[in-house]
Amino acid sequence: MLQDFLHWYLNALDQGGYWLVAALMALESSLVPLPSEVVIPPAAHIAATRGGMSVAGVVIAGTIGSWVGAAVMYWASRLLGRPLLERYGRYVLITPQKIAAAEAWSARIGPMGVFVARLLPVIRHLIGIPSGIVRIDFRWYSIATLVGSAIWCSVLAWVGVKAGQDPALLRGEVHALGLWFGGGALVLGLLWWFLVRRPAR
Repeated sequence: MLQDFLHWYLNALDQGGYWLVAALMALESSLVPLPSEVVIPPAAHIAATRGGMSVAGVVIAGTIGSWVGAAVMYWASRLLGRPLLERYGRYVLITPQKIAAAEAWSARIGPMGVFVARLLPVIRHLIGIPSGIVRIDFRWYSIATLVGSAIWCSVLAWVGVKAGQDPALLRGEVHALGLWFGGGALVLGLLWWFLVRRPAR
């Protein structure tokens, strides 16, 4: 399925360009299981080798798309999530007191939590749900989302360009890149734990 998607995507990029990148990243920032790792690197690779797009343009399109998807998730959760939790939350051990505590936490460290989450795979496309429920200020939520998404898209674009410039990376040196990303993920995970998870508890 992934190969079929990549085949379609690489052909569709010639026509869709930045709009296609933004649309797919908007989906990625919702609940659609579409990893950004298969959206940004191929687009950056094509931008660096074929032309027609620029790597910076791919990063900007990906960042804007990520914000659009994250904004939809935020407002859907803010408008629908809290009433549902207040009415049915007690059945899953979510009391009004816990909601109030979450609001206090979000006022203190919410935007930082959003920023860190945007740099973590899987978590990055789910952070809009709790952010909307606890009503993090949308302006700060947007800023944290834009900055975190820009960094994430820039890293993925670098991977795409690097892979295109170094065929050996695709053949046998991907494990080195994996170790680098693994170390980065560990650092970000520790930041998430100390800045978000522990204060939330």
